[in-house]
Amino acid sequence: MSPTLRVGLVGAGGVGARHATTLAGLDDVDLVAITDVDPARAETLAADHDARVHPTQADMMGSDRLDAIWLCVPPFAHGEPERLAIEAGLPFFVEKPLGTDLETAEDIARAVQASGLPTATGYHWRGMPGVERAEQALADCPVRLATGAWLDKVPPVAWWSSRSGSGGQVNEQATHLLDVMRALVGEPVSVHAAAARVAERAPDLVDPATAAVLSFDTGAVGTLAAANTLRWKESATLLLVADGLAVEIGETATLLRWPDHVEEVPDEGAAKVRVDADFCDAVRRGDAGAVRVPYAEALRTHRVGCALTESADRGHAIDVTVDRG
Repeated sequence: MSPTLRVGLVGAGGVGARHATTLAGLDDVDLVAITDVDPARAETLAADHDARVHPTQADMMGSDRLDAIWLCVPPFAHGEPERLAIEAGLPFFVEKPLGTDLETAEDIARAVQASGLPTATGYHWRGMPGVERAEQALADCPVRLATGAWLDKVPPVAWWSSRSGSGGQVNEQATHLLDVMRALVGEPVSVHAAAARVAERAPDLVDPATAAVLSFDTGAVGTLAAANTLRWKESATLLLVADGLAVEIGETATLLRWPDHVEEVPDEGAAKVRVDADFCDAVRRGDAGAVRVPYAEALRTHRVGCALTESADRGHAIDVTVDRG
């Protein structure tokens, strides 16, 4: 492999464009190819980065010599892009969530394990400096209560409002909070969720609000609230209460509160850069275990989100499969 990584991008929407900008700012990384179901959108992004446009992912992988590929597709589109990358023996970064269902992700995870390919996922909260600091502070101070809230507007993309398109708000947005809970609290072993109901609402529409209780293998308990009824983003935060320590994690900063002082750890966008840079390093080294949240780890978070969705639909608690790898 040459010192400069040649990478491709599937998906030229807002998230794909963000990754393209990040990749363009990394040393020894060359974004050479882009594809999207909207050719005009792909052309626009490609012009910004001097990349070639391909009609399909298969054409891109067959025409350009790539070292890795970024799969930035909507939740409903997962499955085929990952399979094509695996069949080509191409390391891939895939955005969260892993899909709208569990079966697709489980199938891809088995194929990834068999391939031994390096993978990474878009769970960038794990790479926030504040989350790393919280992990250090909580090492000898176990969390007793975790309470997360994602209170937001409906994103301006057509697929988001349908369950078949996004998988729901817990699956598509609050999954970041679930992932950090797993990292800092423990593995959820049982979840019980309820969704707000609206009379005569189309069944495929995303629930307007969800509330849930989680039980962890560490003995801790947690709550999760999600709502998408606002016209602005009110909150995306996780509060952890430990013995003598409270940790509040947000998108731009983390606050650690002890009885006698408060420590603030800003993020300033570092995590969104780090998640791409770390994967590039892993590809260069051929090290499938060198990233914070490879596909197998993301699957564990996805299982929790799918269990919450199932619980809200069925109206009772659901046990979560815990696979410690």
